[in-house]
Amino acid sequence: MQSESTDILNLDDVKILVNDFYGKVRDNQLLAPIFNNVIKDNWQAHLEKMYTFWQTILLETPTYSGSPFLKHAKLPIAKEHFDTWISLFNQTVDEHFTGTKASEAKWRAAKMSEMFQYKLDYYKNNPAQPLI
Repeated sequence: MQSESTDILNLDDVKILVNDFYGKVRDNQLLAPIFNNVIKDNWQAHLEKMYTFWQTILLETPTYSGSPFLKHAKLPIAKEHFDTWISLFNQTVDEHFTGTKASEAKWRAAKMSEMFQYKLDYYKNNPAQPLI
């Protein structure tokens, strides 16, 4: 933990957020089995991708491209997984950062969670629809 909370201002801050958050995910009873089953020994590659994802979203540096929804669409996840994910994410932000970008990170994570849950529910209830 940083001695003095600051906002998320640069790539180093994004890396602190991502590394600590996914450390919590890897230790979480509910989330760890799902993440570890998919990521296996490729955690560094996943973390690198998450650095670019959050750098693009929070710092407006276009380093990420892709569609994160499709990678999650067939995972065995439900509302409790998203609730745990958000709780760990918010906890991590609050442990390290305060300010506009920190608040934005939590807001954007919550919106992503809502959108993912909505889309997953839709496709589970409409299996003939293509995943987009």
